[in-house]
Amino acid sequence: MDPTITNAPAPTTGRTPSVFFTLYKLFLRTQVTRTRVISLVSLGVVGMLVAWGLGTTLRANPLVRGTDFVNLYGLSLLVPIVVLVFASSMFGDLRDDNTLVYLWLRPVSRIKLALAAALASLTVSWPLAVPPLVIGAALTGGGPTLVRATLLSATVVTVAYTGIFLALGLRVKRPLVWGLLYVFIWEGFIARGSFTAAKGAIRAYGSSILSSITGRTLVLADISLSWSIVVPLVAGVVGLAYTVLRLRRQDVA
Repeated sequence: MDPTITNAPAPTTGRTPSVFFTLYKLFLRTQVTRTRVISLVSLGVVGMLVAWGLGTTLRANPLVRGTDFVNLYGLSLLVPIVVLVFASSMFGDLRDDNTLVYLWLRPVSRIKLALAAALASLTVSWPLAVPPLVIGAALTGGGPTLVRATLLSATVVTVAYTGIFLALGLRVKRPLVWGLLYVFIWEGFIARGSFTAAKGAIRAYGSSILSSITGRTLVLADISLSWSIVVPLVAGVVGLAYTVLRLRRQDVA
């Protein structure tokens, strides 16, 4: 028998997964835990139950009532908390337990690393936050106008928060604490008392989208519809770019 035949490598089946897809699966496997998912699913379910209660007990001005619910519960609590938990943990947990160095030392494009983390965060955050909020908007009886406004505003702020909290997780220790301070202190209080501070609150842009489409006057909702869409998306991209820069320059060893 010809030895060149017996020593020939076995034929491969299928293509080798790309580095990006491998990183994406790694982030999902390590950061999307059962406890986190169950806790945040519960938050969405509570919102839907509250919306159902509003829709069945308060029948006057359903669009106004539904808009207030989406703004106060969805854009102020559900969406930012869901995104914060996952986006900040993508690099934050790896940094805290000193395992980020194993990714950082590999010859992998920092852009691919950041994009994989962002996509992994969006993959789990969007389904856990946006559909329950849209369902809740429908349950309030606000009609298709409120449903469309909810879908657009929640999706836009989800993208923005993802980029910002992804960078936060890489930049500071205990990013969850800092993120909560931003959501509840900066957006919840400081932004309400200052027009300038409001421009740095992602919630203001989501509320403005909601207000522009439904016609309901809301706190912080004084930004035009076009800018309310563009600015958060740009903020998300800037956060992602900052993450890439930190991955290139930061010493994680």
